Amino acid sequence: MIAYVKGQITFKNPTYVYIESGGVGYHVNITLNTYSRIEKLETIKLLTHLVVKEDSHTLFGFFDNEERDLFVHLLSVSGIGPNTARIVLSSLTPEDVRRAILTEDEMVFKQVKGIGSKTAKQIILDLKNKVSRSSDTGAAAPLRDNTLQEEALSALLALGFNKQSVIKAITEVYRADPDLAGVESLIKASLKKLS
Repeated sequence: MIAYVKGQITFKNPTYVYIESGGVGYHVNITLNTYSRIEKLETIKLLTHLVVKEDSHTLFGFFDNEERDLFVHLLSVSGIGPNTARIVLSSLTPEDVRRAILTEDEMVFKQVKGIGSKTAKQIILDLKNKVSRSSDTGAAAPLRDNTLQEEALSALLALGFNKQSVIKAITEVYRADPDLAGVESLIKASLKKLS
């Protein structure tokens, strides 16, 4: 599995980019939301998901974890393939997708090309318990653009803690002391908050 690709953009358009990393050029399919966030950048780090089929390996890239996680969730829905999932995330923001699922608003999905009533209902049914309410309730938002925080999150999740509790603890610790020495210090301080 390729977790992310970091490197120089050698070509970009609204549906894919070429990223050169270590002398290798990667063709990475992207959403319009990701494109709007990288449009002016020359060097980037895209979180990725590799879709493997018997006749192809296709790499999809995302600016943040939230969008990548929603993409993976959408792939788990019957009738949704990678291209349809990308169209959903190009037509709607991750927040719009989450809100539509949590409020069971089929009309939001039916406005997306290729999504009918049956598929819209299936998305809501399959993902209702998988998406987080964090953005709706004002709880901790997903961690963004901070490798230290992402590493601490990964480690604490591996220990079996609840994701939202971990994000909240890490955010509080990091706000109180943004100059922590390293990931170990952040994990230890977060563990104290979680205990």
